[in-house]
Amino acid sequence: MRTTPPFAPFEWLIAWRYLRAKRREGGVSVMTWISLIGITLAVFALIATMAVRSGFRTEFTNTILGANAHATVYVSPHLDENNRTVRTFSDFDPIAENLRAVEGVVRVAPVVKGQVMASANGRNTGVEVFGERFEDIKTIPLVVNPETQLGNLENFNKGVAIGLGIARELDLALGDKITLISPDGIKTAFGTSPRVSAYEVVYIFGVGRYDIDRTRVYMPMSEAQIYFNRDGVVDEFEVQVENPDDVGRMVEPLMAASGENTLVWTWKNASGGFLRALEMEDNIMFIILSILVLIASMNIVSGLIMLVKNKGRDVGILRTMGLTQGSILRVFFICGASIGVVGTILGVILGCLFAIYIDPIFNFVNLVAGGGVWDPSVRMLSTLPAELQLGDVASAVILSLGLAFGATYFPARRAARMNPVEALRYE
Repeated sequence: MRTTPPFAPFEWLIAWRYLRAKRREGGVSVMTWISLIGITLAVFALIATMAVRSGFRTEFTNTILGANAHATVYVSPHLDENNRTVRTFSDFDPIAENLRAVEGVVRVAPVVKGQVMASANGRNTGVEVFGERFEDIKTIPLVVNPETQLGNLENFNKGVAIGLGIARELDLALGDKITLISPDGIKTAFGTSPRVSAYEVVYIFGVGRYDIDRTRVYMPMSEAQIYFNRDGVVDEFEVQVENPDDVGRMVEPLMAASGENTLVWTWKNASGGFLRALEMEDNIMFIILSILVLIASMNIVSGLIMLVKNKGRDVGILRTMGLTQGSILRVFFICGASIGVVGTILGVILGCLFAIYIDPIFNFVNLVAGGGVWDPSVRMLSTLPAELQLGDVASAVILSLGLAFGATYFPARRAARMNPVEALRYE
């Protein structure tokens, strides 16, 4: 006796006939459409959300690594032979050479650093000043090639470079003067008087991260040493490495190269908690949105149960014609699985299109809402990022198809076990 192979053409033909059947013909076309739309929207929401979360993570990491040191080497406060507290590096050029000699280090820059008040046009704001040499600042990727730039970095030694947020806050343009006020100024008989100096703005940069654009000022190191009373010394060293993710392994070599009484603070120490929070949020969002896919899959179950009930007579006739339980199971499995497959494909397409065209979509939403939907001072980024990752799309596809196939199996199995005599008894 010849047996038909699984998923034979006639099984697909019967399943397609059932999917197209109207309600008056014993079909459930309305439930079919509801199930299809539900799966599509659930997969779309899952992919879109994961793309935005991946974009956030990548954007934050890129701005952290592109405008900040991967590791910072600084002095642990200690007493010298004269019982004076030491917090700076005095012989810093040899130390910089030792740090550059560490395997895996690609950039070392001595830095004079301080927090001051900036003033211009009757406005004031707090800023963080980084005093660096011109040859060192040219090696900071997001300062040399930012999202937005005004002026020429080649003029750095003639003034200061400021973030775009500072320029907007103080209403500054190229060539304007910015006044820096430090409370740690000149000591006199009447106490310490604030140090006030004005500098020309020669370069304005916007890296796209609010906490950098809004607070950062770069100054020539020689000027910073004079301004902060750091004559012949620096506060710390900025270090960048080949593999930022492996920076923890380099802490001990960096400490050994920088000498005694030094400590190393890595970018993971500073931002690792935030990135771990993003990762945990990714997992939570995936679980929550997986519930949506599960609910959409339940619509397939409801539709198939109704289809099996309405097609009981057909099942009895098909069984008496010689169809096996396996064939009946596959017919109804094809009905449910087809909805899951088509819905998943449509959801993937919509999710990918959303991630690719997120900027015009977001601009439209912002326009309809009257603006102010995205506040960079809260979210730290100037735009809403999105990044498609193959792993995220694959996870959504596997989840959707797995739930759809699993939910389809049980009603199809119930139809396959239906007794043809009972199905035809009252016909």
